[in-house]
Amino acid sequence: MDHIDLALLEQLQQDATQSYAALGQAVGLSTGAAHERVRKLREHGAIRRTTADVDPSALGYGVLAYVTVDSTRWMGDTAPEFAALPEIVEAHIIAGNASVLVKVRTASTEQLQDVLRRIHAIDGVNGTRATIVLEPLFERPASPYGAGAAG
Repeated sequence: MDHIDLALLEQLQQDATQSYAALGQAVGLSTGAAHERVRKLREHGAIRRTTADVDPSALGYGVLAYVTVDSTRWMGDTAPEFAALPEIVEAHIIAGNASVLVKVRTASTEQLQDVLRRIHAIDGVNGTRATIVLEPLFERPASPYGAGAAG
């Protein structure tokens, strides 16, 4: 991956709806060359998908919580059980005092409580700790220039 690929990734993160002509102009390539580079970035997995960044609050999911999950066994094979809970938008195996970290979006704290009950029903889970987000400070996409890079 060279500096042009990195610049293309940065441009796409800012606005993935840009035409290949606009992308090419922004990074100094022809339309065809920009299209080919983006195709290769997709093929090699650097671009996993193209999505719309939707505000969950606008859809009625204003409660955001991070939940650590304690367990009595290795949880690496529980992805299907966590994925079956639609309110869980991310799940990660972690090191430390807990086994799993999940990001949960719900419409209310009552719904969050129901999600916690369903997490407890997963085999091997023996405890949870939820942290409710009051207000996000900022969120940033992965930088094509590396962690913490200003691009």
